[in-house]
Amino acid sequence: MKNLTINQLTQLVLLQAEEKGFGTKPDEINVSEKIALIHSEVSEAYEAYRHKKINGRDGFKDELGDVIQRVLHLCGIFDIDIEKEILKKIKINKKRQWQWDKMHEKHS
Repeated sequence: MKNLTINQLTQLVLLQAEEKGFGTKPDEINVSEKIALIHSEVSEAYEAYRHKKINGRDGFKDELGDVIQRVLHLCGIFDIDIEKEILKKIKINKKRQWQWDKMHEKHS
């Protein structure tokens, strides 16, 4: 299973979701719950990194994999071509200007 596209991975995640009964259609899931689960996976990745647990079960890498799988699950449910969306966002960000000074201002 090497060199799969993101959309191919999305289909694999959707297949697994169907097998496990996690829902594959919008009316079979609670979107708020799915987004909260993505958030919890991000928090778990942060905690693993904070505790320097990078590899292995529940490690930083493992948790980031969970984040991506949960995002791809939502993409599959809503038939989102996430490859297209990522490329579109990269193009937007290429031209985007960040005001680093304002982002790091100290407020009194």
